[in-house]
Amino acid sequence: MSDPLSDEARLAADIDRLKAEFPKTRELYREVCALMFFRFGITPTANRLYQLVHRGSMGTPTAVLAEFWSDLREKSRVRIEHADLPEDLQGAAGEFIGALWTRATTAAQASLVVLRDEVEQARRAAEASVAAREADLARTETALEQRTSALLAAQVRIHELEQAQASAESTRGSLEGEIARLEQEAREREAALAQTRADFTSQLERQRASTELAETRLQASEKRASLEIERERTANARLQREFESAAKRAARFEEGARAEIQSLQSQLGDLRHRAGVLEGHLDALRASHGGQTQEREPLPQKLPDTGAAAPRTGRAVKSSSGARKRAAKS
Repeated sequence: MSDPLSDEARLAADIDRLKAEFPKTRELYREVCALMFFRFGITPTANRLYQLVHRGSMGTPTAVLAEFWSDLREKSRVRIEHADLPEDLQGAAGEFIGALWTRATTAAQASLVVLRDEVEQARRAAEASVAAREADLARTETALEQRTSALLAAQVRIHELEQAQASAESTRGSLEGEIARLEQEAREREAALAQTRADFTSQLERQRASTELAETRLQASEKRASLEIERERTANARLQREFESAAKRAARFEEGARAEIQSLQSQLGDLRHRAGVLEGHLDALRASHGGQTQEREPLPQKLPDTGAAAPRTGRAVKSSSGARKRAAKS
């Protein structure tokens, strides 16, 4: 007794060889019928033929199987009619062939009904899966639109902060220019003060031998010079305090702006990462949706009722594409 597993393996190998030799579907089904019946002793059925060959629609193996049994019956009838057999044996052989044909036709019809039921169940399951995928796709697109809006708002806020920082930099530049001008004026006054001191010392040296009136004038000049020096020192101290206060205000403003910019840049990075994850999820759903649609493409040839699902899928894909375009424009 032969091993069923080895027979199945040999049958599959022979069918693969026949697929290469017979590219036409009907010829391939006819050769597989002959292979199963004459070489392996297996009664071919439409369901079994479609499972082994898996080409064309379900009506193709049914029609080819009917032709096969018809040819076999005709050939057997000719052989029996021309054989040197009694008439009763010829009648018995004809009845046997007719019974075999009836049983084969009944088995083929039953297999066709079972296969149609299986195909209908697979179609319903595919439609339910596609509907669930479409719902997931809609929810994902809504979440992606929300994340995109948040990302755009963060970018606008960053732009505003950048403008504020640029204004602060401009203000700081003007303050630094003012401080430089004040420092230059202070240096000029220091130089003038030094020159005044030198002139005063020269005059003091020349007038040491002067009279008491000259001494009195000299003392008055020294008092005036001291007062001028004190005023200059007071002015320099005031300018120095103003310079330090302005520098502190500019430093505090710059630190606050930098901290806020760093925080918003961190939030922007998180939002971009989330948007990338959602886009990857959306691409996976689209690929799964496309695979479901491709698996359903042969069904309209076998079951006309499946054509109603295609327009809904097309409209869903079109709607998702329009949503992505609006998100890109915004």
